[in-house]
Amino acid sequence: MPAPDSLRPHTETLANGLRVTLRHVPGLKRSAAVLRVAAGSHDAPLAWPGLAHLLEHLFFLGTERFPAGENLMAYVQRHGGQVNARTSERTTDFFFELPPATFADGLERLGDMLAHPRLDEADQLREREVLHAEFIAWSQDAAAQRQLALHDGLSATHPLRGFHAGNRDSLAVTQAEFQSALHDFYRRFYQSGQMTLSLAGPQSIDALKALAEQFDSHMPAGEALARPTPPSLMASSQSSYQQAREGCLDLLFAFEDLPAASPQALDFLCTWLNSSKPGGVLATLRQRGLADSLKATAPYEFAGQALLHIELRHANAPAAAQIQALLHDWLGFFAAQDDWAPLRKEFTALLQRRQETGSALQVARWDGEGRDGPLLANDLVRLREILRQLHPADNVAGQWQLPAPNPFLQTPSEAPRAGLIRGQTSAHRGLRTFAQDRSRGRRERSPMQFSQALPDNGREGAVYLRWQLTTQAPLDFQSRLDRHLRDVQEDARQAGVDVSFEPCADQWLLKLVGLQAPIPLVLEHLLTKLAQPLPMAQAGHEPPPMPIRHLLKALPNHCRHNRQAPVLPVPTSDQSVWATARWDGLSIGLSTATQGALGPALARVPGIAGDEASLAPAPRGQRLWHTLQTHGEEAAVLLFCPTATPTLADEAAWRLLAQLCQTPFYQRLRVELQLGYAVFSGLKQIDGQTGVLFGVQSPSLSVTQLSAHIEQFLAGLPTLIEQLDDSSLTGQQQALAAQLQGTALPCAQAAELLWQGKLAGHPSDYLEQLSAAIVCLDRTQLKMAAQRLIKAEGGWYCLSNGACPQERWQAPQ
Repeated sequence: MPAPDSLRPHTETLANGLRVTLRHVPGLKRSAAVLRVAAGSHDAPLAWPGLAHLLEHLFFLGTERFPAGENLMAYVQRHGGQVNARTSERTTDFFFELPPATFADGLERLGDMLAHPRLDEADQLREREVLHAEFIAWSQDAAAQRQLALHDGLSATHPLRGFHAGNRDSLAVTQAEFQSALHDFYRRFYQSGQMTLSLAGPQSIDALKALAEQFDSHMPAGEALARPTPPSLMASSQSSYQQAREGCLDLLFAFEDLPAASPQALDFLCTWLNSSKPGGVLATLRQRGLADSLKATAPYEFAGQALLHIELRHANAPAAAQIQALLHDWLGFFAAQDDWAPLRKEFTALLQRRQETGSALQVARWDGEGRDGPLLANDLVRLREILRQLHPADNVAGQWQLPAPNPFLQTPSEAPRAGLIRGQTSAHRGLRTFAQDRSRGRRERSPMQFSQALPDNGREGAVYLRWQLTTQAPLDFQSRLDRHLRDVQEDARQAGVDVSFEPCADQWLLKLVGLQAPIPLVLEHLLTKLAQPLPMAQAGHEPPPMPIRHLLKALPNHCRHNRQAPVLPVPTSDQSVWATARWDGLSIGLSTATQGALGPALARVPGIAGDEASLAPAPRGQRLWHTLQTHGEEAAVLLFCPTATPTLADEAAWRLLAQLCQTPFYQRLRVELQLGYAVFSGLKQIDGQTGVLFGVQSPSLSVTQLSAHIEQFLAGLPTLIEQLDDSSLTGQQQALAAQLQGTALPCAQAAELLWQGKLAGHPSDYLEQLSAAIVCLDRTQLKMAAQRLIKAEGGWYCLSNGACPQERWQAPQ
């Protein structure tokens, strides 16, 4: 089965030894680079656990050519991109995404920081404290500890059983032996022969290759190193083991001496193990009440070794033997397939859809990992060996069947032209545009509004549907609804449509974002599920997240202090929750044909087509402190500072203030003061409220001390603005304004901005007006806005896991 050309990136090895993968995707709004270094935590000397991780951190401290305010992280943040790095067992990845016009400068900074890192001892000591804070948080994080415990059945001599996170005790920075080991690790591995650079974007292959060659010319030359084969994964002849925990069963399978191939062999097996379609192992486990969900992943592959992890949630642990027997019976059925032709065809379609709809960063990452193509001959050889080592049943007893094709993958690339057109309202609840409403002078508001802010000839689009409840949703409503919709959500995700459905106070928001052709059919399936009874609640719970993540998830519910919240009646059934609710919505970027195809689904939206919900009034001049209990001992604080007024002028000023704060806030609290590793700031929009958000989690300070540090930073904001020279300020404004251009925004970001604009009551040309307002700001206006922010004219919301410090703060009524 030949691979479609669209699934193959351009690959070659450059003159200096750098291996590159290049992918030209005309529709992308961003460009991305992923640099993979073939060295990770398991390659560091045993005497210095965490050395590879420390080195990764040191690269981001800036260089002589690009110091902290101009380094890769600051540059990417300034231009609205994303940047990060990750040290894994056998690889270290550095990645960023930027608008194409700024991509070359980002790549230049990535090359400079890798070729000329700051490795002086003082920097190492400071960054070691950050790693130590990470280590403490990691030690208290239930999910991280569960992942660590997952390897308890492996051989004690295998590096997967070792400690690699790094902390104050394992990184003896002041010892000469450590310094020698650090510099030797850098020289050995951070050279072109150990690197793969993956670039993806709208640029031509020739343009991407020129950028890669420029990058390669600055890297130290070298050859790929042969790394020693690790010890066997298992100490005994057994090749698998199981672990039971509350409501879950984990199955681990270890493989040795696998033939060389891409990661696609295990990806292919996991895809069909995870399928919930009738006739598969998951559907059978559910039918027999043995488990409710199954997630198969390949967490480790190196040098012919691999691990397969199968996590069964809400599992009947006493029936583990029965679960294992069913699994091996299905494996026998799967292994007996001739060459998996139907599944390989579906797998190729999934990959193709993923490439069509992935972001630049996702595409570059898949290319760099070798997860960019269908199964080839050597992948099939590896798959057959994996199946052999899994010991599938010889005599299959179950009535298994291959999964049916994903219905959303069958939709054509362009939605069919239906009989409905925009403007039909009598039978389909007001399919009108803003312009049509205005031109006809209608006073009523359409519940579904079709935004004209983005072109309707693109491949992607979005639909937002919101329900304002008039009854109380049961306490377990979200968990049961999540279970009810998960299979549709997974099929939609595979077809290029991300679906989320989440509550905030008495509202529920359904979002469909992605390839627009399947959106009408996905919405029909979702609405059909809403009309059905929900499954019963199940015992068990997710491991608690780290404190700062817990606070971030809960923040929207704590920014509604003045909303009138009368006691709502209890619904008579799950379906009546929607039947009495008032709904409205917004579609973005949909073609006329897709809007027409959407009409029948919109006619089935439960509830009453109603007016938009009103915004929660801001706490003008008030400083409200909300306390939320979280898991773990570390103090965490979020401070959300809304605009003084809801005008576009104030939003423009607050956006620029958020832009100017981002790098200095991180530099001050994380790098200089070493308060913790979770330090961030940026712009946040919640229910149409725009504000600047600051967040810190610390292993050593109290919440009162953390909030004082944030306020101290804010007090210096006018001085920070004053110290900026005119060219720097103008550059920041222009960079921010460029990020808000509809032609430059990825669909998901544009859709979220337009939805927030609708909630705030802004006009349909919101983005254009906002971009212009940012450019028009002058220094005096910006300093006045900073003073108004400091005085909390728009109010402050603080959400923390500590008690209210009383002084200047008040608890909400």
